[in-house]
Amino acid sequence: MSLRSDLARYGFESNADYSFALQCVLDAEARHVRCLHVDGSAGRRKTAFANALGLALAYPRVCYHDFTLPEPPRIAVEVSADEVAGSVPEPQLSAFERVITEACAYSEADRCLLILDQLQAAGFADQMRLTGFLRAAEWHSQAGTVIAHRGNLLVVLICEGVLYHSLARLCFRVWTDADTALPDYRPEDYGWPLDSQPIFVALAGLFAALPFSPTPSEFAAVLDDLAHRVHGEEQLRQSLFGRCEGLARTALLAEPVHPLLAEVLDQLQVWRGVDHIEL
Repeated sequence: MSLRSDLARYGFESNADYSFALQCVLDAEARHVRCLHVDGSAGRRKTAFANALGLALAYPRVCYHDFTLPEPPRIAVEVSADEVAGSVPEPQLSAFERVITEACAYSEADRCLLILDQLQAAGFADQMRLTGFLRAAEWHSQAGTVIAHRGNLLVVLICEGVLYHSLARLCFRVWTDADTALPDYRPEDYGWPLDSQPIFVALAGLFAALPFSPTPSEFAAVLDDLAHRVHGEEQLRQSLFGRCEGLARTALLAEPVHPLLAEVLDQLQVWRGVDHIEL
């Protein structure tokens, strides 16, 4: 199985192949903690990619922190005066500090993926501390110092803004927005007969004009609608809009797209064996 198909199996489908990017990150000399910056403009699509990546690469441990979530309330514990006199107060760690401490501990024995999401909500001091951690593989807090295993830990950063420059320089960046380059979809790949090729050519012209690149499962769903349900231009629009994530409704309604929709329907009718009579 390819990485692309594994990612799709775990909820992130794309026409892009991220195998080379992951090879660059994981195979390079570990001079610092390996870090992947998941970039793009599609919001939580980046989060879906990061979580699917952990499953696709079979990481035994995945730690996750979202900087936009409120800190959990402190749990009050009642102790006696004698216990207070002889005890050492437990350090009060933030959720951010705890997740890095846990990831470091897990990495000592096994591979661990640490996802830090919505980094734009982190304070600059936290971004500075994170930069120092990635450089030295050491995390210092009130609980003490923990050390990350550079070969076992992979950190994934997700940010809706611009990363702090020094932090960005420690990352390998990948773009996760939907690809606009149309793959070479062929009838035989979807169980359609070879004489349906004109339909595929018409669809390629339509998607190029939108412009939009459907994923394999989206394209298969549109084909199924064409084969069994679509009998008009508005139905084709609804099928395309309903099946294709990220396809803008305004693009489907644009005047230059009308003849391309009609061409798909004409080729569909020819393939179905319906005679087209011009009056």
